[in-house]
Amino acid sequence: MERTSFLKRFGIGGFYHFTDQRNLPSIRSTGGLFSLEQLKNRGIVPPAPGGNEWSHDADAIRGLDKYVHLCFRKEHPMEYVARTEGRFGSTVFLSIEPGVLLQQGVMFTPDVSNKSGVPLLSFEEALEAIDFSVLYERHDWRDPEVKERMKLAKKCELLVPDMVPLSMIRGI
Repeated sequence: MERTSFLKRFGIGGFYHFTDQRNLPSIRSTGGLFSLEQLKNRGIVPPAPGGNEWSHDADAIRGLDKYVHLCFRKEHPMEYVARTEGRFGSTVFLSIEPGVLLQQGVMFTPDVSNKSGVPLLSFEEALEAIDFSVLYERHDWRDPEVKERMKLAKKCELLVPDMVPLSMIRGI
């Protein structure tokens, strides 16, 4: 399946990036969302980084610091962790244009990206490994099996190389 057909098939209106509200002025003034590597290269220090030292180190070891991490829904387990650990005060889920999927080098992960043993997947591999049906189609949410599928699918990530330009971030 081609990427534009995928977006149409599931009616995907966008993807999401969670951040602390204190980071919004920096995102606006620098021109978008940058990977951890690009933030370092540009000397940009976010007021409220989402990751802790361990997660940044884990990202660098696996090369995940080269990507902006997006999620498929307005919820992700790592947002909860950032909030409960006090790194985020007020979380904002930024809506990202679906066309970001068409950028060269986009990758996917079938779980939280920096979890040990989680592979990086191409688009074609992601179609087989990620439960897009439960993410984007109607289901009986009272069904325990559907709830479990969603619990797993919410952890998956879309990884965009280097940056997401401000022009692809809605409402900022």
